[in-house]
Amino acid sequence: VAVACSDFTLRLHDKRSLRRLRTLAGHTGPVSAVRFAHRSVSSFYSASLDGTVRLWDARSPETKQAQVFKSDASHCFSSFDLSCSDSLLCGGTEQVNGEDSFLVFWDVRKPGGVLLGVYSESHSDDITQVRFHPTDKDRLASGSTDGLVNVFDLSEGAEDEALVGTCNSESSVSALCWLGLERLLCVSHDEGLRLWDLKSLDTEDELTVYSTRDARVAEGQGSAGSALDYLIGGCWLDSEGQVLVVGGSGGGDVHLFTCDRAGLSPVRTLTSGHTATVRCFGFDSQSLSLFTGGEDVQLLRWSREETGSGPGPEQAVGSSRQQQSSEEEEEQVQSKRPMKSESVMRLKSRPTRHTSSTETRSTCDRDPTSKAPVVLVSGFYSHIEELSGGVAGENAVIL
Repeated sequence: VAVACSDFTLRLHDKRSLRRLRTLAGHTGPVSAVRFAHRSVSSFYSASLDGTVRLWDARSPETKQAQVFKSDASHCFSSFDLSCSDSLLCGGTEQVNGEDSFLVFWDVRKPGGVLLGVYSESHSDDITQVRFHPTDKDRLASGSTDGLVNVFDLSEGAEDEALVGTCNSESSVSALCWLGLERLLCVSHDEGLRLWDLKSLDTEDELTVYSTRDARVAEGQGSAGSALDYLIGGCWLDSEGQVLVVGGSGGGDVHLFTCDRAGLSPVRTLTSGHTATVRCFGFDSQSLSLFTGGEDVQLLRWSREETGSGPGPEQAVGSSRQQQSSEEEEEQVQSKRPMKSESVMRLKSRPTRHTSSTETRSTCDRDPTSKAPVVLVSGFYSHIEELSGGVAGENAVIL
């Protein structure tokens, strides 16, 4: 487990016990995202507003990064992602000098991380989301506070030629998620939600599969308990062939939905866990657990119900919650594994408590027997993409 805190450090933890393994220092600004490599369980990357993306080796006893990726000194990275082939790194910047924002590309296979170039014409405000396709190394989606979601074919090279199409979210983009091969889910900062079929780009077919300007008033609120107050994001469940949309209430309830052409359909409301706003979530396919992190300084693990066949691989107990709390705020988690789950209807709504004193984030073909980590990202970026979650540590993590 990799954790990034608002004191700019990264921490590695044991995934099961949550015991801290080591603390890594290097960033000099807020960390905006963390990603594990797809084909290596020990390599992970972090991006920061300090203008760097850093590569770390989880196996190394050293506490310094293995490699640093930079571009122009004015670039502050508010998002990034790694291609499914682990060969291409793309960072999205904040708006520079009140004008443009940039997508910056590096070839990570070459020593020193060769800077390949930038795209500078596609967005006019902070780039909040960068998402490579889960199986196509040349397909990239980016979202921005300018309301635009751009889809690129990087095999075309030049920016004008690479831009396949643009979807208008009509609001600031907070989360993007690839749904299978051709669909894209977009969540906006004002709780809007849009589902696009990218096969319809440059055709006469309808691009938008489903759209609501405000999911809070859309048909299909939480299935029980409090009403939906906000959206966090979504993730694709491969084995079920459907998207899981996650939202919450101000009091800490977690609302789970599916989404298709008919709209949002409530699945379950998870109660008696958080006591404040939930900011992030993550699904771990190995333990079949949903992780949620909130402003109550807790990481909760919601486990599937026990079935006649017994617990799944690496599942602790049939119903469990692992909680970490101190004087910190939220953090975010992203699972590195492909999403394979039993029905989300089996998530228990009353997890048990674990009170450890230690503290406790895109997919490709991977070895199903590998022990994949779960990645956490903390701090200022409260709404994140598919696969996120949160926890607390010993150092202050404040918004």
